[in-house]
Amino acid sequence: MTRTQAIAAAHHHFDTGAFQSDLARRVGFKTESQNAERADELVRYLETEMRPALETLGFTCRLLHEPSANAPFLLAERIEDTSLPTVLGYGHGDVIRGQEGQWAEGLSPWSLIERDGRWYGRGSADNKGQHSVNIAALAAVLATRGKLGFNAKYLIEMGEEMGSPGLRALAAREKAAFAADILIGSDGPRLSADRANLYLGTRGAALIDLSVDARQGGHHSGNFGGLLSNPGIELAHALASIVGPTGQIRIADWVPTSIPPSVRKALAGVEPVSGDKGPLLEPWWGEPGLTMAEKVFGWSSFEMLAFTCGNPAEPVNAIPPRAWARCQLRFTVDIDPDNILPALRRHLDRHGFQRVTLTLGRDDSFKATRLDPEHPWAQWAADSLAATLGYRPVILPNLGGSLPNDVFSEILDLPTVWVPHSYPACSQHAPNEHVLAQVMREGLGAMAGLYWDLGQSGAATLAAARTWKARA
Repeated sequence: MTRTQAIAAAHHHFDTGAFQSDLARRVGFKTESQNAERADELVRYLETEMRPALETLGFTCRLLHEPSANAPFLLAERIEDTSLPTVLGYGHGDVIRGQEGQWAEGLSPWSLIERDGRWYGRGSADNKGQHSVNIAALAAVLATRGKLGFNAKYLIEMGEEMGSPGLRALAAREKAAFAADILIGSDGPRLSADRANLYLGTRGAALIDLSVDARQGGHHSGNFGGLLSNPGIELAHALASIVGPTGQIRIADWVPTSIPPSVRKALAGVEPVSGDKGPLLEPWWGEPGLTMAEKVFGWSSFEMLAFTCGNPAEPVNAIPPRAWARCQLRFTVDIDPDNILPALRRHLDRHGFQRVTLTLGRDDSFKATRLDPEHPWAQWAADSLAATLGYRPVILPNLGGSLPNDVFSEILDLPTVWVPHSYPACSQHAPNEHVLAQVMREGLGAMAGLYWDLGQSGAATLAAARTWKARA
């Protein structure tokens, strides 16, 4: 049995429609983690869908519970030989709200519907389609070789769309259960539909709420205009002091002092694209002097997500009593996450905005992580994908978005390699979420090759990785 046969088996699984049937069934679970009424559905996805799928492959499964989590976690393991390398896989079965009624005519969030090579359905891209690819690829290797040739563990959580509550506490408590040599996961988009890539970490994400509470109740703008402060204007000026008119962050503690040479080298020649029907990118926005890739993968960005003042639906002639904004900072490993809010407080106070109140929009912020692009596991993964796809994939030091990758890289001390199977214009977190059939098929083959190679050369790569760590 050969590597080529394993890849062919993965492609056959796709070509027969079996993979599409599996994904359609999984999309049908209404696993909205932000909807408390779906609590039973979260558990049902683990018990009636994921457990049987993994047990069929010889995994032993158990549910792990953590008081602060919104749902249990499924941990599966298949130990073939304790002397072999162990890979930890990860996926999340929860999705954001379905947004029924907002999808294109004939589409539904809970049905996998194919149109022009696109498979529509909530979770198709984020993340049911992606962990379905990886599990099916494991099955292809098993069917071809009769064994994996390595030890495998797989974690499925049901709260990633809520910030992964309980995951960090669980990982800290169950370090022995999660022990592995490398994390290989799939989430987020590729750089483009027609080019695979891998990434080695994520930017961090901190939600920040800013508000000005001026007084109780609104007051007539004719009688009090010019006599009472307007909290909306006050907050707007505070926000304008944080970021310039073209998106440049004005708080030094929020941006790297420089981009490391290995990161800049990895990003050289990388051109982010928005994909089919995606937005037109705007080079004039963001930190000047950086390439487009450096702006999103090597720097911080600040966004205003929402702003309210008065009643936007029915404005009245009154000075509103309060203004509120929710903002988000995406940041790299160069930034101290514990200093994000204090740095903002110092900045606002220096500029005379002492009345602006600051709170974190969510207790647990995603931390920033990054594996060196020259790490042995990163180069091994890139070599494997190149052997399957016929071209060398781009290695991104980190994704522009955020994941609970710090759980694996910091708490579990694992090198992390992510191979995404989506693309930028997938409408993730929006109506009409979808995946491209061609990317799913390509991903199946690429992951089958990756897992095959792990059974062939994983021990040698693990030895190289240990030497790298000792020298670091």
